[in-house]
Amino acid sequence: MLKANVPLASLTSFRVGGPAEWYAAPRTTEELQASLEWAHAQDIPVTMLGAGSNLLVSDAGLPGLVISTRHLRLTEFDDATGQVTVGAGEPLPRLAWKLADRGWQGFEWAVGIPGTVGGAVVMNAGAHNSSISEILVKTTILLPDGTLQVLKPAELQYEYRTSALQGSSRYVTYATFQLQPGADPTAVNAVTANHKQQRQNTQPYHLPSCGSVFRNPDAYKAGWLIEQVGLKGHQIGGAQVAQRHANFILNCGGATASDIFELIHHVQQRVHQEWSLLLEPEVKMLGEF
Repeated sequence: MLKANVPLASLTSFRVGGPAEWYAAPRTTEELQASLEWAHAQDIPVTMLGAGSNLLVSDAGLPGLVISTRHLRLTEFDDATGQVTVGAGEPLPRLAWKLADRGWQGFEWAVGIPGTVGGAVVMNAGAHNSSISEILVKTTILLPDGTLQVLKPAELQYEYRTSALQGSSRYVTYATFQLQPGADPTAVNAVTANHKQQRQNTQPYHLPSCGSVFRNPDAYKAGWLIEQVGLKGHQIGGAQVAQRHANFILNCGGATASDIFELIHHVQQRVHQEWSLLLEPEVKMLGEF
């Protein structure tokens, strides 16, 4: 199950980054537990990787063990309660379409988010004025000692795009969401398709990116601030601030993680100079820069 020196660029949406020293892609909770036990026995760090859509991995790669959750994809529907329990590796868009096909409302907004359930629970992913924290019933967490714990939303200290799980050594294995069943599947599919179209109309999907790079400050949209300082289209190496949406950085071909990292800092500096606001990255940076 363990592989050495595995390239990570193809496993991140930015399509950049060096190799993992060790890599595992468990298919069951037991395999996940075994991977963690091995890492702890070797006394090496562990990095959890979902869809790789909100990450910037260093060109030098990552030491220790990288665990991909992409094969943890159980999905169980409870028609009596309108609840669905999903594995951490389930892609959000795929779950949104599954729920729409059943006529279950409440997840249409997630169709355009290129992440997994595990990452969404950890970072409180959201779009269209909705977020994961509003529909989460409970999540099953794997603790560093290999035991499982069930947590309710109140225990996760949810705020905008963050939770108590962020930066911790507790890993999401499953999550249960509360939806509203009983609607016409055709109607729910139409709303879901409309959300997807809105994202495609306003955000660049034609080149690799990580999604939104910066959190929105309280008073302004990050993309608007970046646009005001004239950085749309600005490029460092193969990394470019997107013309369609300035809160996106694109890999225009041949970009390195260092190119993207430098462009992020350049944007921060320019916005701070003009607006006295420090944009906080939403993208998580892993490894040495």
